[in-house]
Amino acid sequence: MSSKYLVCITIFILFIFASLLYSGRTIDYRSKFLLFSSSRSNATPCSTKLPPPPLSVYMYDLGMKYNVGMLKGGHYDGPPVTAETLPEFPHYTGLRRQHTVEYWMLASLLYRENGTTQEAVRVLNPDSADVFFVPFFSSLSYDTYNNHGNDSESKFDDQLQAEIVDFLQKSKYWKRSAGRDHVIPMQHPNAFKHYREKVNAAIFVVADFGRPSPAVSNLRKDVVAPYGHVVESFEADDFSDPYDSRTTLLFFRGRTKRKADGKDRKRLKNILSGQKDVVFEANEISEEGVNASTKGMRSSKFCLDPAGDTPSSCRLFDAIVSHCVPVIVSDKIELPYEDEIDYNKFSVFLSRQEAKKEGYILDQLRSISKTKWFEMWKYLKNITHHFEYQYPPKNGDAVNMIWRQVKHKLPAVKLAVHRNRRLKVPDWWR
Repeated sequence: MSSKYLVCITIFILFIFASLLYSGRTIDYRSKFLLFSSSRSNATPCSTKLPPPPLSVYMYDLGMKYNVGMLKGGHYDGPPVTAETLPEFPHYTGLRRQHTVEYWMLASLLYRENGTTQEAVRVLNPDSADVFFVPFFSSLSYDTYNNHGNDSESKFDDQLQAEIVDFLQKSKYWKRSAGRDHVIPMQHPNAFKHYREKVNAAIFVVADFGRPSPAVSNLRKDVVAPYGHVVESFEADDFSDPYDSRTTLLFFRGRTKRKADGKDRKRLKNILSGQKDVVFEANEISEEGVNASTKGMRSSKFCLDPAGDTPSSCRLFDAIVSHCVPVIVSDKIELPYEDEIDYNKFSVFLSRQEAKKEGYILDQLRSISKTKWFEMWKYLKNITHHFEYQYPPKNGDAVNMIWRQVKHKLPAVKLAVHRNRRLKVPDWWR
């Protein structure tokens, strides 16, 4: 052993001995000698992780005719809405209640935070914004003006769309990013239908991707939002034995004739109608029908959710807030917040072909044990609040979850914007 090595060992031993006698203090030798220790060693058990900053959103000032004026009556206009002039959302039954995401997103930006953590906050300086929100109620515009066979009213919906496109294309902030950092709600499958392609670089907030082409709307850039549920939430669902208290095995109440997948609905009706412990009823949306659906879902273990005119259906979210395990029959459905919520933990998924097999659905449901169903029911109760639209907004509710999904899109948006600014030959690698 060399003399140099012996000297080093001696000095090290003396240092250890001296440190033990020094004021009874504890020395973290690892931090002093392990020069290549990971950065995690610097963390202390008492360290707290600060929540990420909220999304900074600049909301364009648009007159009321583009948004809340539609709640006051056709063609109503006024200055941009404020927290003081925001009308309560009316009690609607049916489609208008389903396609409400635009209202809740706007309202959440008007809300003056009072000790509640919000995922997005409004900023008045556009240069400090992460994203830009376009407060155009495109779904409500379609339901108000373009859904009743009146040509002059339909043209007014088209006019509003054209004016929004013109407004955006003149905005320097739209030009700066080609619209990529703009958020436009389009929850109704026919909303903004004539001008979507002119703004398709923006982040759309949609119900699904059943109508537009993949080049216009897709999961890479857009956010899937839940429909507003039509039935009331089951807040008193605290039975000691929920499995046995729900006496119906499978429940469906809704339209049996659809524009799309009409043959599938007819096949399901033929297979399920009259079966033991099954309710399969035709029904159009009405106050009486909603009450019947509410009662039926709350007394059923499973709720059937076949695709509607598009791959998704409001019935899924009615089932969720009723704590009725959804049985989803759709080959192309996309679901809200699926990067955060595992729907397999509380839903049963069947393909269209599987559902059309005689006896297949009921065999699958009857094979699910009471214990397994109870786990799914408990999970449903724990995630229901993520599907509630409300004002004032609450931490973790539907609108906050949507803003969080928008935030998840930002890295790809920033990459595209930064590349676009410096490229001489756009997308040269394609």
